[in-house]
Amino acid sequence: MKLSNLKPAAGSTHSRRRIGRGPGSGLGGTSTRGHKGAKSRSGYKRKIGFEGGQMPLQRRVPKGGFKNINHKEYFPINLSALQKLAEEKNLAKIGLAELVEAGLTNGKKLVKILGEGELKTKVDVEAHAFSKTAEEAIKAVGGNATKI
Repeated sequence: MKLSNLKPAAGSTHSRRRIGRGPGSGLGGTSTRGHKGAKSRSGYKRKIGFEGGQMPLQRRVPKGGFKNINHKEYFPINLSALQKLAEEKNLAKIGLAELVEAGLTNGKKLVKILGEGELKTKVDVEAHAFSKTAEEAIKAVGGNATKI
């Protein structure tokens, strides 16, 4: 057996239909495109979302809401997490670098400190934003809340 002798199995391949080669072929005339209409013309290209004249889905479904271009998405970190971090690493100042090192954030997102939990140790905290309760709790124990 050689590569030059290989052939597909009998009956497994078919010759392609030769459309538009006269009425004797049985595939002449409209050449399987039917009568009239855009799809029968040469150069027809279906538009994305076209549903045969029916109102397309993207026009039937109502538009909803709006996206505020000034919206900032913050990554939340609670006071309880700061307390735990301060106790474990014996920190007096917690900034973004310490939060990234501890695995609380990846350093790419904006960080907001929230007031969930209790802060017992005096800690200076740097973050992008603070909730009122978190800021009050940090100042109550003698620390500083600095916005970056």
